[in-house]
This record gives sequence, C-alpha cells and structure tokens, in this order.
Amino acid sequence: MPDDAARARQRTGTGIALALALVLGAVLVTGRPDDDSGPDADDCRPRTVASWSDDTALTDEFARYGDDAGRTDDWTGGDGTHSVRLPDGRLLWLFSDTFLGRVHRPPNPVGESYTWRDTTAPMVRNSAVLMRDGRLEGTLPAPLFPDPAPGQWRWPVAARVEARAPGSSEQVVKVLLWVRRDGQHPWIYGVPTATEVATLSLPDLRLESVVTVLDQQQVADPSRRVLFGTTLVEEDGWTYVFGGDDGRPASRPASHAYVARVPEGGLGDPAAWEFWDGSQWQTRARPRPVLGDGLRTGVGSAFSVARDEGTYVLFTMAAGAEGLTTVASYWACSPTGPWHGPAHRFTPALPGNGTAAYNPQTHPELSGDGRLVLSYDVNWLEMSAAAAMLSRNVSLYRPRFLTVRLGPRE
Repeated sequence: MPDDAARARQRTGTGIALALALVLGAVLVTGRPDDDSGPDADDCRPRTVASWSDDTALTDEFARYGDDAGRTDDWTGGDGTHSVRLPDGRLLWLFSDTFLGRVHRPPNPVGESYTWRDTTAPMVRNSAVLMRDGRLEGTLPAPLFPDPAPGQWRWPVAARVEARAPGSSEQVVKVLLWVRRDGQHPWIYGVPTATEVATLSLPDLRLESVVTVLDQQQVADPSRRVLFGTTLVEEDGWTYVFGGDDGRPASRPASHAYVARVPEGGLGDPAAWEFWDGSQWQTRARPRPVLGDGLRTGVGSAFSVARDEGTYVLFTMAAGAEGLTTVASYWACSPTGPWHGPAHRFTPALPGNGTAAYNPQTHPELSGDGRLVLSYDVNWLEMSAAAAMLSRNVSLYRPRFLTVRLGPRE
C-alpha cells in the first residue's frame, strides 16, 4: 500500500501492496484506434460522491459463505477484492492473500463470541470464488495462480473477458497479476518485479497461460517500479489500465498513479501496450505519473477508476494518516488527466478499534441506475498481532461493500 496506514495493515500474510511495471528501451510512438490523450471529453463535468450507504446484502453474503463450518478447503477470508462478470452470468471474485480451512463456531479460545479459525489454517497468495445470482457457491482450487519461483508470488488484480484472438468468437478471461518477491526492510511487503497477464479458459476457468507484459527487475530503485492493473476502464476501443508505484512512507505519504492503454482484446500482448509519458502515448517508454505529488495528492497502492456520464472518477484511500479510514475521490475528463481533487471524502464503517480500511474497488458489473458498488478491505493494524487477531475473529479479514451515488461537484 502506498501510505503509512496501508503499509501497517497490509501484510502479516494479509493485505495487498501496489507496485507496477515499467518498460525500458527505445521509444516508439504509436497510434492505433486513435492518437489523442483520451476519449471525447465533450460530456465531461466535475463529479464527486453525492451520497453513500452500506451494502449489507453483499457484505453479509461473504460473511455467510466464510462462516460456513461445513467446508474444509474453501475461502474463509481474503483481501485484494476484484470481480468480473462471466458470459454465463456468473461472477468471478478474485482475491490476493487468502485464508482457507475450517472455521469454528463461537466462543473462540479466549471466550469471545466470534467465529474463529486455528492459527495453523492454510493461507495462500491468491484465490477465486464464484457467485451465481447473488449467492457464493464455491472456491476454485487455490492458489489459482501458482508462485512463479521460490520466494515469489502472484496477486491477481483487475480482469476482463476478451476474445481469445482478434475476430474470434471464443472468449477467455484475462487476469492482470502483480509479481512480488521476498524483500528486506523497507520492502517487508515484497519487492515489485513484474506485471503479468493470465488466461483462464471458459467456462471451466482453467489456467492456460501466463505472460509477462512488463518486467521491472531492471529498474534499480524498487520505489520507482510501476505495476499495472489495479483497475481497468474500457472506452472507444481501448482498455485503459491504471497502476502505481510503491511510495516510501518516510518521504511519500501517497504514491503516484500511472496509466497505460491497450487496444481492445490486446491485454495479453506485450507489444500492444502503450504508456502515457506526460505528453503522448508511447511503447517501451518510461511512463510518467498522471496523479500525485507524493504528499497531499496521490493514491494508495490499490485504487479504482470508474467512468460516469463522460467523467472519470478515481477512488483511493486518502493521503497521510487519513489513509487508515478515509476514502477520497478525484475526477478527470481523460484517463491521462489532469486529475482534480481530492474531492469528497467519506469514512466507511470499520469492525472495531485496531482495524483499518484499504483497497477501495468499484464493481461495474454490479452497478447501474446511477449507483456504483464499491468494496473495501479490512485488516488489523498492528503487524505483530495481526495473524492471531484475524484467526481469533474471522469476520475481520473480509470485504465490506458500499453503494455510492455520484453527482455534480458544486
């Protein structure tokens, strides 16, 4: 996570950190479906959060599923919450660090009225859960994306359904992956190394392949490495892929946001990726930030972007100490900016003292009629106690959901 708050709650075998990918080499200017800075901004107007409320139905459904004591190898808690609608109507939920195993009815071993798990319960780096008609129905074999090498792991982020090849009627699921490896202080949440794209078959969701689209290992300073895929926005024949770097909390309370684009259907083709360099789209060029001064403005490691009535709206945890509890928003007429804000801030509910919120993510496939469904993850702040506390009360380490309505910024 990009800020102190996010970092404090992120790991302990839980949490999700944003990193991302850069490409080094010769610069080649390209221009496929269009060659301007973004979609037509004629309909763009300032937008901000007009209202928000708890989405208890979705939150309760993940609690129901995770608390089911009859299963021994399914999801009982996780973070890094992303989703994608499949062609048959099912919803695929993707998670980063995930607890599996059996849960036990209360009271827990210290006499509290919480559902709990053994501290020896397995934890994997990623998982996937299927939902049909609003009800979670099963966990795919986990981890879905195996570790690329000892001491390295994959965290899934945004995903979309695409044609297997241009012009093909067969569809597959493309999933963006962040690759990190073990590291020493200050990289206790892992050193960012690469962005990959995985292909899952349909309808059986079998992992077919993984390709590296952006390798960052040649970037000497890990804090300047960029991983892409925290959120996707589709518009005018392009898929806009947002990402960020890892801010160092001592000097940068907030990280920088970046954007790449890929012609529709080209996520898995490294040659199709283009990066915004501050003035134009280029391939094999060092991307430049589109948002963030590293202090008052910027993003958390995992943020989300939606498009509403011609305007791009970005949701992230606030910079500085507010990043423990508070979601902020920005708006722009183009994915490349300029981004305005932070605008409206709001503070969603937390399950108790000692916990913090992170990773606000929109879920377009559940949104509509003027509302956005937004999730946020919860974790225990004190790293030395986090693993024990998340087992002592399994309800802590699960996504919560909100309904957000946007309106004009006055």
